[in-house]
Amino acid sequence: MNDTGTMGAPQSRGADTRLYTANDLASAVREGIRAADPKLSRFNPLPRILFHDDFDYGVQGWCELIGNHNGDLDTVRPVLSDTRPPQISTCSFFDIGTHGPLSGNYALKLATRAKPGHMALAIKRATFQKPGLVQLETYFTIKSEAWIGAREGKHDGNIDPSVSDFGEFCIGNDVCDREFGRRYHCALRYVNADADGNLQRRWFYKTSVQTTTKMEVSGSPAVSDYHVAHPNDWAPVPNGEHNLCYNEVPTKINWHYLRYQFDTEAGRNVELQVNDKIMDLRDVPVPRFPHGYWGLERLLNFSIDVRTHRPVRNFLFLNTCLVSVDW
Repeated sequence: MNDTGTMGAPQSRGADTRLYTANDLASAVREGIRAADPKLSRFNPLPRILFHDDFDYGVQGWCELIGNHNGDLDTVRPVLSDTRPPQISTCSFFDIGTHGPLSGNYALKLATRAKPGHMALAIKRATFQKPGLVQLETYFTIKSEAWIGAREGKHDGNIDPSVSDFGEFCIGNDVCDREFGRRYHCALRYVNADADGNLQRRWFYKTSVQTTTKMEVSGSPAVSDYHVAHPNDWAPVPNGEHNLCYNEVPTKINWHYLRYQFDTEAGRNVELQVNDKIMDLRDVPVPRFPHGYWGLERLLNFSIDVRTHRPVRNFLFLNTCLVSVDW
């Protein structure tokens, strides 16, 4: 190491004169370790990995979200009274048996009831050490439940009527920087089909704050969409049209890569990547609560959910999940 705090070979005429800092070398070592690990090399993490969830070892802290209550579960708000816990799944179907995940033996599965408007939601709760970038990466797939037996609708061997049975899924967070401080929920929703079965196939962002139990107890109207004050409080993400791979029938699943980045210092979304499609979210507004909440110092929660619009169960599977930060 020379007196500038950098490292490099002695310089001579015609030699590479680049100097490398200790941070450069640490970054190179970290990248080499990641690239050599098959479980990590499929991801593109920020400098520090906060957690890496391999669902071969269980649900890894993802749990059902239930609304606040006073010990009596009958007081839970209807929108959050039955959000169904995540399960470990081998991705099995009636026609082929066990499909299996992208790798390993198990995936994390969220399943709705066969009830229009029903949502299944899982949450993972953490806190953050300092404000900055947070990035969630995962491999996921979505499907509606397969019908057994003949059904109405045209089937031509390529397009199946079941494509309209899958409604939507959402990724999001719950962030608060300090007690009675800035609190917000980023939420990005992929709508495959609307309640009438019309294909939408695009991403949306929320335009109103989530109605909390505190707000409802204080007199806010009850809601039918957990994420927003009114079901129509969603706006299209710029460049958000996106045709995900469906692959003909509901028992064929194909895995998609997803990378979602947000900034807890700026309090905003940053970027969403799904496979090769990248959406810049820096100018997408994030609504904030006008009042503070007690007991939420450095809150950093992650959420995923799936919702059906038809009397057909909808499924969301995650193969593995990695969250990294730039702290």
